[in-house]
Amino acid sequence: MITDNHIKTHHGHKAAYAALLSAAMVWGGSIVAQKIALGAFSAVEVSVFRGLGALVILLPMWWWQDTTNISWSAREIGVLSMLGIGVLGNHLLVLYGLHYIGAGAAGIIMGASPAITAFLSSLLLKEIPFKQVWVGCLLSFGGVACVSGMKPGSSMGDNPLLGGTLIVFALISWALYTIGSRRVMERLSPLTVNWTTLFISIILQLPLLWTDHKVLTAGLASIPVSGWIALAYVIIFATAIGQQAWLYGVSGIGASRAGMFVNLIPVSALFFSAIILAESIEVWDIIGIGLILLGVWLVNKSSLV
Repeated sequence: MITDNHIKTHHGHKAAYAALLSAAMVWGGSIVAQKIALGAFSAVEVSVFRGLGALVILLPMWWWQDTTNISWSAREIGVLSMLGIGVLGNHLLVLYGLHYIGAGAAGIIMGASPAITAFLSSLLLKEIPFKQVWVGCLLSFGGVACVSGMKPGSSMGDNPLLGGTLIVFALISWALYTIGSRRVMERLSPLTVNWTTLFISIILQLPLLWTDHKVLTAGLASIPVSGWIALAYVIIFATAIGQQAWLYGVSGIGASRAGMFVNLIPVSALFFSAIILAESIEVWDIIGIGLILLGVWLVNKSSLV
């Protein structure tokens, strides 16, 4: 017998899947947007400005929808602070990585995020036995090596090995954020977790502006129209909407299943990098994305056993 609760759960899952799909697609485009923005802004400036712009969007939404619960325990504040460090690590490491590797290659590496999340989940939470996921994780990491271990080229970047390594560390930060956010969202809403962790990450980055800045020296007049458009995309779609959609999806279906939607990031990133940045798609890109997706599929299959 189908009850109202079953119907609500089904619709809730559909909404969570739709939110995760949207997040993955806009994040693929955001890799290209961040690469463009780095031509006019420093990495720290992009990260701080995207955070401030997103807060302008998120805070009114939170005040309108979610101010019924604005008291947080000391433990929750501590958890949110740690999650803020995860946001900071993800944002900055991706941006610094894009200095050294092409946007398309970075997007392919990001496809390994579900394997990294499953790997860390198996070690930290023991939700999935490590022996069930290690083969898939190894294949995904092999795909990352195929992409980031290539010789430098116009599309690969000046130092793809260094850039790829920074992207992997960014994915580790995001995996820890995803794992940690699930538990705190048992009491706090995704919107609350989103803006608070974003705010904390901004506070932690402000001192870095003294050592890594472009616009603060050259002035706003130095920013081309393409730089403003790229930054606006990162603020509105990648940070405010994308991150909110991701947290909503994670709260609905869990971190492990949500991670599978990251598979779409390499596809959209390759598409946008080829169309907008004219980056070539090499045979090693195809091999790498194949290994990564095969590894993710094995991880997903093993986790369902």
